[in-house]
Amino acid sequence: MTATSTATSAGNSAGNSAGNSAGTAGGPGGTTGGSSPLAPLDGDFFGFQALLPDADLELLAWVRAFLDREVRPVVTDHWTRAEFPFELVPGFAELDIAGLRYGLSEHQGNELLNGFLALELCRVDASDNSFHGVHAGLAMGSIHRCGSDEQRERWLPPMARMEQLGAFALTEEDGGSDVAGGMRTTGGGSWVLDGVKRWIGNGTFADLVVVWARDVADDQVKAFVVERGTPGLGSRKMEGKIALRITQNAVIELRGCRVPEANRLPGARSFRDTARVLRQTRGGAAWGAVGCMLAAYELAVRYAADREQFGRPIGGFQLVQDHLATMLGNVTSGLAMVVRLAQLQEQGVRRHEQSALAKSVATTRMRETVALAREVFGGNGILLENDVARFFADAEALYSYEGSREMNQLIVGRSITGLSAFT
Repeated sequence: MTATSTATSAGNSAGNSAGNSAGTAGGPGGTTGGSSPLAPLDGDFFGFQALLPDADLELLAWVRAFLDREVRPVVTDHWTRAEFPFELVPGFAELDIAGLRYGLSEHQGNELLNGFLALELCRVDASDNSFHGVHAGLAMGSIHRCGSDEQRERWLPPMARMEQLGAFALTEEDGGSDVAGGMRTTGGGSWVLDGVKRWIGNGTFADLVVVWARDVADDQVKAFVVERGTPGLGSRKMEGKIALRITQNAVIELRGCRVPEANRLPGARSFRDTARVLRQTRGGAAWGAVGCMLAAYELAVRYAADREQFGRPIGGFQLVQDHLATMLGNVTSGLAMVVRLAQLQEQGVRRHEQSALAKSVATTRMRETVALAREVFGGNGILLENDVARFFADAEALYSYEGSREMNQLIVGRSITGLSAFT
């Protein structure tokens, strides 16, 4: 997504049903019973979860238990009111997963574990996954990839402990897929940012906002960490969303917002550096889509077993079984793609077009899957109390963010043909 901001040098011119759970509240390592510390997922038909070592399964079991115990009971109420559950942040911090990518957790992180974490979060609530992805992926990732050693030491440890929460301000007020256009910034000993950003997750409450803006001196995109309370920084919540209602998307206004040189990320010298951060998180969007359709599939399977019509469970009807088999195929194909993507990413050989294809295919299959799940529920599928309506609505946001289907298809098409079809 994009945002229109300008910055001028001060010296010149001035983002209800319980699932499978395992583990205990005591933390990873406290799980008991069975050959695996984590119960298998109903929709993991080929057993991809078994690729993870026991240490990773124990962490996932703890995360799943927390989500089932603390998040599931309150998520529909918060979704209805479009309010973020701030009371859950200490619990998320205790999971110690925000710093996994950056060596700032007691757990050993890897790409496959990161992917399954996104799946588990989105399987319960896509907004909680968005909150975590913006904070731990986009905001922390920008500082980790583009910041100096001093900046990483200054900001990343408290962000890993979730003592400071981050946002990522790229999308412009009138922007969309043309992410790089329309951003301006001027250089000097200190900086003045001017402009409006839109669709900024966590933007209403973030302590640190990574703002991307164009330097008019060299016409290149650069990044700045703007701290909460900085004069000239304002935000207001976007209202009226039908998807990701818990996610606090904001319009961020920068009016003569002065940022010291110490808050400019020196590794962000052009939009190529912005794209490096986005490539890292695009795979996470595909994992989230798999989690969303997995949740819809699980709900539909349970409903088909419980709901009776014409004297027997609807799961015994041919058309319902056809829907369930189609949904399972979508989940399985998506899961196979993102698992392989994570493996390639861990090996350092993942290509941009592979992430684009995974995101495009997974979100397209997700859209079909949540629609089939709602159909299995019949009229009951539009009731929030049955959860499937929430996943049906949230899927629309997942389908669009981190690059629309069309843009990702063109990235893949360019790879296939060697010809760019971008305007």
